Amino acid sequence: MTERPRLERLWSLLLAPRDIAALVAFRMALGLLITVSSIRFLAYGWVDVLFTRPRFHFTYWGFDWVPALPAPWMHAVFAALGVLGLCLTAGLFYRVTTVLLFVAFSYVQLVDVSNYLNHYYLVSLLLGLLIFVPAHRAFSIDAWRKPALRSETLPAWCTLLLRFQVTVVYVFAGLAKLTADWLIHAQPLNIWLAARTSMPFVGPLLEERWVAYAAAWSGFLFDTTIAAFLLSRRLRPFAYVVVVVFHAATSLLFPIGMFPFIMVTAALVFFDSSWPRRMAARLRGVSRAEGIEPPPAPAPRVPGWQGQAALGVVLAYALLQVAMPLRTHLYGGNVLWHEQGMRFSWRVMAREKNGSVTFIVIQSATGREWHVSPGEYLTRLQEREMSVQPDLILQLARHIARDFEARGLGPVQVHADARVSLNGRAAQLLVDPDVDLAREVDGLGAKPWILPAPDSPPIRLRPTLRAQAH
Repeated sequence: MTERPRLERLWSLLLAPRDIAALVAFRMALGLLITVSSIRFLAYGWVDVLFTRPRFHFTYWGFDWVPALPAPWMHAVFAALGVLGLCLTAGLFYRVTTVLLFVAFSYVQLVDVSNYLNHYYLVSLLLGLLIFVPAHRAFSIDAWRKPALRSETLPAWCTLLLRFQVTVVYVFAGLAKLTADWLIHAQPLNIWLAARTSMPFVGPLLEERWVAYAAAWSGFLFDTTIAAFLLSRRLRPFAYVVVVVFHAATSLLFPIGMFPFIMVTAALVFFDSSWPRRMAARLRGVSRAEGIEPPPAPAPRVPGWQGQAALGVVLAYALLQVAMPLRTHLYGGNVLWHEQGMRFSWRVMAREKNGSVTFIVIQSATGREWHVSPGEYLTRLQEREMSVQPDLILQLARHIARDFEARGLGPVQVHADARVSLNGRAAQLLVDPDVDLAREVDGLGAKPWILPAPDSPPIRLRPTLRAQAH
C-alpha cells in the first residue's frame, strides 16, 4: 500500500471530526466572562474613568481615526457587550454575535493605548477566531431554532487553532521572563511581594528574597512548560489543577482583575473534546456504555482550492502571532526600557516601571519658555502610563505643540524631561531632552531619541526587622 501524500494526511488531521461539547463549554464560559467584565466596568465607574473623563486619548499607530464616543454611547457599548456575552453563552444569533463582540471589544481596546492589557487583547483574538468556529451547532438556541444546523461534531482544526493561540500566550509570556532581572535578581517580583507584607499568615514571608526567587523561577517554568503538559492526555488533569492554583495565587497577590479567570477559561481548550459529556454523565450516574459519545461523523474529504486558500490564511495568521512577539528584537536594546514591540507580545507582568515627565515648551520666535505638567492634559491613570512609554510621551508632546499653536503661541518646540526607574533602579533620562518632539513622527521605525537602558543591576531590597524576626 502506497503512503498517502503528506497534504492529504494533513487534511485528514485538520478535518477529523471531534465532539463539539468542549468548544460549546468554552463558548459559554467566554461569553459569561465578557458579561461579568462589562458589568464590572459599568458598576465600578471604570467606563467614565478610562474612556469618557479623559480630554485626550492616546491612539495606536494607524488607528488615530478611531474616536472616543460621548459618555452615553460609551456606556451603551459596554451594556451591549454584556448582552452580547449572554447571547454568545446561549448561542443566540451566533454569527452576528461573534462579529459584533469582536468589533465592539476591539473598539474598546483601540480607544486609548494607556488602557492596553494583554488579557483583553487575548479576548479580542479569541472572539475573532470564534467567528469562524461554528461552536453554536449544539447546545444553543440557534440549533434549537434551526434543526438543520445541528451537529454533534466539529472538525479538529477548530480546537487546534484555539490551542495554538493559547500556547503562544503562555510560551512567549515565559520567554519574556528569560532575563537577568527576573531570574538572577528576582525583580520585579521582590518589589511586588514586599509590598504585600500586610497579608495575613504569609505576609512576613513575602519580603524574603528566597520567596521572590522561588516565585520568579516558578512563574518562568510555569509559563514555558504548562502548554506542553496540558497537551499531554495523561498529565492534563494535573496540569489544569496547577493552572487553577497558579492563577488563583496571582489573583490573591496582585490586582490583575479578570486575567486569572480568562486564562483558566482559555486553558479549557486543551481538554479532550468530550469532557463536558463525561462530566455530565458522571453527575447523572450514566456509564460510558449507555451512549454519552456523539455518533461518528463521515470521513472528511480533501477540500478544493477554497480549502487550500483557507489553510493559507490560517498559516499566515499563525506566522503573524509568532512574529509579533519577536519583532522587538529588530529594535535591539532592552524592550522593557524602550517599549518598542512591547505591546501584543505577551510580556505579562514583566517589569516595574515608574517615571515622571515635565514638558518644556519653547516659543521659536521669542525663546519664551513654559514648563508644562502632563496633569494639565491627562488623568492620573493616563499620566502614570504615559510617563514610562516613549511613544505616548511623543504623542502628548505633539498634542501640546498643537494646543499652544492653536492658542496663537506657535510655532513652538517641545522637549521632555522624562526620568524613569526600571525595576527599582535609580531614575534616569528615558528620552533625549535636546530633541524637539514636536517635529518627531511616530511610526514603526526605531526611535533614536530614546536613550539607552541603564546597565546597573536592579534594586536589592533588604527584609525589614519584622521579617527577620520571623
